[in-house]
Amino acid sequence: MDNNTTPTTATPTTPPPPPPYQHLLQQQHQQLQMFWNYQRQEIEQVNDFKNHQLPLARIKKIMKADEDVRMISAEAPILFAKACELFILELTIRSWLHAEENKRRTLQKNDIAAAITRTDIFDFLVDIVPRDEIKDDVGVGVGVGGMVGSNTASGMPYYYPPMGHRPLGWVG
Repeated sequence: MDNNTTPTTATPTTPPPPPPYQHLLQQQHQQLQMFWNYQRQEIEQVNDFKNHQLPLARIKKIMKADEDVRMISAEAPILFAKACELFILELTIRSWLHAEENKRRTLQKNDIAAAITRTDIFDFLVDIVPRDEIKDDVGVGVGVGGMVGSNTASGMPYYYPPMGHRPLGWVG
C-alpha cells in the first residue's frame, strides 16, 4: 500500500426514504391485500349460499337480457351475485382510496372515474365513465392519476352503454 494514499472508510449508505406518493401506494396495496384476504376467508367459511347482498332475480333478469342465453342453471346467478358483489366492493375501495388522497370523506363520481383509469382490470369501463367529466377534470388541473374533482355542466352523469347492447326494457 502506498504511504501517500489515505485509507477510505466505507460508510454504509441508506437509501433515501421513499417519496410520500410511494408510501401512499404501499398503504393502498396493503389495504387491497387485506380486503382480498378477508374475502377469501369469508368465501371459504360460507355454508349458506342462499343469502346474498344482491337480488338473484335481478341478476337472472340481467343474464337473460342476452338473446343468446336460453336457460340458466340454479348455481349461475349465485356465482354472478358473488362476483358482482366483489366487483362493487373492490371498485368502491379503490374509489375511496382516491377520495382519501384528496382529503375528502365523501365518495364522488370522479373518485370512481379515477379508480377505473388507474386500474388495468377496469379498462373495460373506460368507455362507460362519463367522458365530459374526465375532460373537465384534466382541464381543471392534474392530480394523482390525472383526476381532479368537478361536475359535468348539467350536474348529471353521462353513461354510454356498450356498443351492440340494448338497455333493459328496450323496445324496438
